[in-house]
Amino acid sequence: MEAAAGRCRAPLPAWWGLLRGLLLAVLAAGSCQGNSVERKIYIPLNKTAPCVRLLNATHQIGCQSSISGDTGVIHVVEKEEDLNWVLADGPHPPYMILLDGNLFNRRVMLQLKGTSRVSGLAVAIAKPSPPQGFSPGLKCPNDGFGVYSKDYGPQFAHCNKTVWNPVGSGLSYEDFDFPIFLLEDANETQVIKQCYQDHNVPRDGSGPEYPLCAMQLFSHMHAVTSTVTCMRRSSLQSTFSINPEVVCDPLLDYNVWSTLQPINSSGKVDPEKEVIIVATRIDSHSFFWNIAPGAESAVSSFVTHLAAAEALHKASDIHLLQRNIMFTFFQGETFDYIGSSRMVYDMEKDKFPLRLDNIHSFVELNQVALRNDSILWMHTDPVSRMNESVEVQVRNLLDILSNSSVGANVTLQEAGYSQPLPPSSFQRFLRARHIPGVVLTDHRAAFQNRYYQSMYDTPENIRLQYPEGLSPEETLEYVTDTAKSLAEVATVVARALYRLAGGANTTSAIQADPKTVSRMLYGFLIKMNNSWFQSIIKPDIKGILGDVPQHYVAVSSPVNTTYLVQYVLANLTGTVVNLTKEECLNPEKTPSSEKEMYEYAWVQGSLDPNSTSRVPYCVRSTVHLSKALSPAFELRQWGSTEYSTWTESRWKEIRARIFLVASKELEIITLVVGIAILIFSLLATYFINAKADVLFSVPRDPGAVAY
Repeated sequence: MEAAAGRCRAPLPAWWGLLRGLLLAVLAAGSCQGNSVERKIYIPLNKTAPCVRLLNATHQIGCQSSISGDTGVIHVVEKEEDLNWVLADGPHPPYMILLDGNLFNRRVMLQLKGTSRVSGLAVAIAKPSPPQGFSPGLKCPNDGFGVYSKDYGPQFAHCNKTVWNPVGSGLSYEDFDFPIFLLEDANETQVIKQCYQDHNVPRDGSGPEYPLCAMQLFSHMHAVTSTVTCMRRSSLQSTFSINPEVVCDPLLDYNVWSTLQPINSSGKVDPEKEVIIVATRIDSHSFFWNIAPGAESAVSSFVTHLAAAEALHKASDIHLLQRNIMFTFFQGETFDYIGSSRMVYDMEKDKFPLRLDNIHSFVELNQVALRNDSILWMHTDPVSRMNESVEVQVRNLLDILSNSSVGANVTLQEAGYSQPLPPSSFQRFLRARHIPGVVLTDHRAAFQNRYYQSMYDTPENIRLQYPEGLSPEETLEYVTDTAKSLAEVATVVARALYRLAGGANTTSAIQADPKTVSRMLYGFLIKMNNSWFQSIIKPDIKGILGDVPQHYVAVSSPVNTTYLVQYVLANLTGTVVNLTKEECLNPEKTPSSEKEMYEYAWVQGSLDPNSTSRVPYCVRSTVHLSKALSPAFELRQWGSTEYSTWTESRWKEIRARIFLVASKELEIITLVVGIAILIFSLLATYFINAKADVLFSVPRDPGAVAY
């Protein structure tokens, strides 16, 4: 029967198989070429950095786009006269401005902020850096969160005595309702300019003809208004929603600290034991997200600090010193002293091995690379020095520092009794207790650094130069003049700390190594992914070694700077111990490990000269991490004026692209024609479907007979 039934079906006509094959081919081609069509329409800009939204207890700052991105016709602005076309004359608003880096200043930006004719901004980096300087930070950094207030040294509050950052425009602390991106790649900048030249250049004073070159920027931010608002919304979401949508995150990371003599990190230091704190910051900031080279504002000081720690650890009698020394590297100091305020809070709440009462004195390294005539300035607090006992200790501290510079190519001078402290972590400790201390800087009053908290605080800013033609390995080992200069500062600091701690021997043997400083400058400013850094970190975190170092604190922690400072400090001050990998990763199983006193790390090691494999080893050190999250979030006091309240908004996507855009008339015509074709297609489909039995009937073969 089945065979008979099969014989009854007439074969389909040849054109039916051909039609089916064509339909399948079209569908396959469409699915394969969809992305190809997009690539032909859009040119993505892959090397960009956005301005993002940050919030504190009272304000929001930064930039954002609309939820679907902002689009505008590109106009290149290379001199201020070019702004007239954007702000008044141009017939095709809104405009996306490609702004020359030399015009990226407060005056120009406030003009653009006040008009609806601008939909966004792409900033090309100025090369060379603007000679007049550029700092989008505040003239009085961290104002209101240091020690000076109406109750303590009111004459020094709000930088009344000294404006520390006179170049500061405050641009980073403005709120822009359009997206602003930094173009990091000169080639992409040239592509945009070429597109502008081909399509958008005004001809004889009249507007260019369509199609025009346009840009689209996506950087929509989820958080609004303030930290109080966004944290409350996130908290409510976490409480009542199964899938909570967090809209902002606190800026946080970890402080790095270690001691010259080991201490029990899980216990408490004896109240009678005195400790000298040496401190510096390891973070920086700029107008654009994760663009924070911080050569002078951060790297010069913490590299000097690391070199001093290494020099001290090489002294033979450190175990005999009557006072211990704690090397401390604070994170998040740019944002109202996040790291130092948290350490002070933990000390006050007995959540840290040290108490404030254990602190004998405080030495801080601030910006130290741009010294004039090799002078290093010693800043002290004039208010606490009114206390006679504090004055005696501060004078002793200054004398020891000055004497330690004898014979060195560094001259230490007092900034003046009436001069207040510059912005520094030491101020947060003074808020809690009168502690003898000094802050070392390369400036007596205003910063020498003309690019404070900007994208131009680069190696060139601290005169870090290398001969041409060196390989990466040769560059890593090359001892620059900047490295020699910072090594001299580190030597003076190390010798002074030895004397402060009660050292009795001669200090001539305590010497910072310029080669170590050279390696650190290269790694933290030029290229993180180098052979030395590769050899001193754990295998499971080798992914942190990106190419271009940035020192922004961020919201995911620890950031690569924190990790690297931790492992560089361990490498310079730790000891290689003869433990297996299993013993190193689980030191509590080894009776003699003294786990409470030391940290152990199994690091990659250098490459074996005879193979491509590494020779790993175990490092024992006193290096620890402690949380650098503002106490305001621990206490849920999101509107605090005592502690930092900075948060970063979340976002869905950050991207930029350029393309050609047609006139509105052509777009309308295209839409109307498309709708007409759609209607015709629907009618044709309906008609064909209704008449399918007639149109697609198959004539019966007269010779086929069913039985």
